[in-house]
Amino acid sequence: MTDTTARTAQPVPPENGGRTAAVRADGVTKKYGLGENAVVALDDVTIGLPRGEFTAIMGPSGSGKSTLMHCLAGLDTVSAGRVFVGDDELTEMNDKQLTRLRRDRIGFIFQAFNLVPTLSALENILLPMSVAGRQPDAEWLDTVVDTTGLRNRLDHRPSQLSGGQQQRVACARSLVGRPDVIFADEPTGNLDSRSGGEVLELLRESVRGSGQTIVMVTHDPVAAGYTDHVVFLADGRLIDRLREPTPATVLERMKDLDTRVAAAVKGPRA
Repeated sequence: MTDTTARTAQPVPPENGGRTAAVRADGVTKKYGLGENAVVALDDVTIGLPRGEFTAIMGPSGSGKSTLMHCLAGLDTVSAGRVFVGDDELTEMNDKQLTRLRRDRIGFIFQAFNLVPTLSALENILLPMSVAGRQPDAEWLDTVVDTTGLRNRLDHRPSQLSGGQQQRVACARSLVGRPDVIFADEPTGNLDSRSGGEVLELLRESVRGSGQTIVMVTHDPVAAGYTDHVVFLADGRLIDRLREPTPATVLERMKDLDTRVAAAVKGPRA
């Protein structure tokens, strides 16, 4: 982190397009280590991510995008600042309260699918609700199963499913509990382009069709082109935003970010 980067970056307001924020960060800083060896992963980030939208978080390697997602999802603590899901502040919750919030109000989709190999597709879909002692809404479960195209695969175990089908099971698992927000960490990273496109289309339709809120970390401009809104980080800071993205406009912004970061690194030597 350098002062030159701070001067290069233009302040980006935390507006959320006029919608209520599903999740927001207020002056969030995250440091790893102590003293001179400390690494600043997030540096005073303030942002609100709109409810009922599909948002991508992007940035160069080491920009802090995954750290931001982990902090927003309550998977990691912050060094300073506050994090909210709706009106509830995560940064004031104890471990038990955080566990309950993640279980009941947050969904997760990971690159590695994270399915239990000994359970069927249906059992994997229902697992979080079973752990919580909750019964699924039968009508909504049917809608999720049909939307994800898994009707004929519910009795199959993960080893009997393709990569795309496994990721659709993971998507269904996150959707069936109707969480306030779903966090997706590189959800197409282990998929071929066709399967990845199917999963991204599914996520986009879950936002448009049922008002789900999804926040996705990705490095892929094509994946970001499926979203409503992209936020860009560099050196742990919010640098830019883009609404109604296309792969071309995202790639252009990413190239600009790389140029700005490179200029910031070279600046002190000039």
